[in-house]
Amino acid sequence: MSSQSLEQIAQSLVAPGKGILAADESNGTMSKRLEAVNVEPSEHTRRAYRSAMFSSEGIEEYISGVILFDETIRQKMDDGTPIPDYLISKGIIPGIKVDTGAKPLSWHEGETVTEGLDGLRGRCEEYYRMGARFAKWRAVIKISGDLPSDAAISVNAHALARYAAICQEQGIVPIIEPEVLMTGPHGLGQCASITSRILNAVYSECKIQGVNLRGTILKPNMVLPGSEAEKVDAESVARATAEVLKEMVPEEVAGVAFLSGGQSDIDATSHLNETNLAIGNAPWPLTFSFGRALLADALSLWSKSDVEGAQAKLRHRSRMNALAAVGAWSSDLEV
Repeated sequence: MSSQSLEQIAQSLVAPGKGILAADESNGTMSKRLEAVNVEPSEHTRRAYRSAMFSSEGIEEYISGVILFDETIRQKMDDGTPIPDYLISKGIIPGIKVDTGAKPLSWHEGETVTEGLDGLRGRCEEYYRMGARFAKWRAVIKISGDLPSDAAISVNAHALARYAAICQEQGIVPIIEPEVLMTGPHGLGQCASITSRILNAVYSECKIQGVNLRGTILKPNMVLPGSEAEKVDAESVARATAEVLKEMVPEEVAGVAFLSGGQSDIDATSHLNETNLAIGNAPWPLTFSFGRALLADALSLWSKSDVEGAQAKLRHRSRMNALAAVGAWSSDLEV
C-alpha cells in the first residue's frame, strides 16, 4: 500500500469529532469482565456481547474505528455477517491487536517487554485480507522507585518501532501505544518526566527504522498522578499533558488518541476535553481510543439483558467523548 493510502486511513481514524473503540481485550481479560457481572464466560458470550455493542445504532457518527482481538475478527454478527465486514458496512474501520502481551524483562524485576514480533508479518497479511486496516501494540511502563530502567524504555521503544514498520509494510496503520501505568504513589511531575522519556525513545527508534509518521497514530497515557497519590484537577492534568505532547510528539504524526488507563469514564472525558482546550493550535488532533471508559456501564446493562439500554449507554459515552475531542463537552450534558 502507498504511503498516501496509509496517511488517508490514519486521518480517517482521527477525523474531527470521532474516536476509536478499543474492544481488543484478550479472551482472559474479557472473561474476567463477564464474570464480574455474573455472566458465564465463553466464546459464545464474548461474541454475543461484542455483537450487541457493534450493532448499536448511530455509533458510526462518533466511532471511526474498532480495535478487535484475534478471536473477534474471526467471529460473525448475529445475522452471520463477518464482524469486520459488518463494521465496514457501517463506515467503521476494523483494527486488530497484534502484540502477544507483556512478558517479564530479563534481569529487570518488575518490568516487562511486549512480545509478538515473531511471525508479525504473516499475521498482518492475514488480518489485512480479513479487512483490518489498522493495528495496535501496547508497551507497558511502570513507575516504581528507580523504575523505569533505561533497558525497559529502550527495548519497548525498539519493539514499537519494529511493529510499526512491519505494519506499514503490509498496508496497516500502526497505533503506537506506550502506556505509563497509573499504579503507584508518583506525582504529576514524575509522570510527565517518564512519559517524555518514553516518547523521545519511541520517536528516535521510529526515525532509525524508517517509519512514516504521517501514517501512524499515537495512543499515549494522559499525564496523571499515580492512583495512590492525591488527585489533581482536570486543568492541571490538561496543562501537563499538553506540555509533554507539544514538546515530544513530531508534528508529522497523524493524530493522538488517548487511552483511558483506569480512569473513570467521566474523568477520561473531562481530561480529554480540557487537554483540547489547553493545547491550543496543535499540529495533530487529540481524540480518544477508550475501552472501559466507553463500555463499563454498557456491559453492566447488557448483563441484565437490557440490550437497548446498553447500546444507548455506549452511544451516549461515544457522543460525550466525540464532543470532548473538539473541546465542546460540558458536565451539563451528562444525564
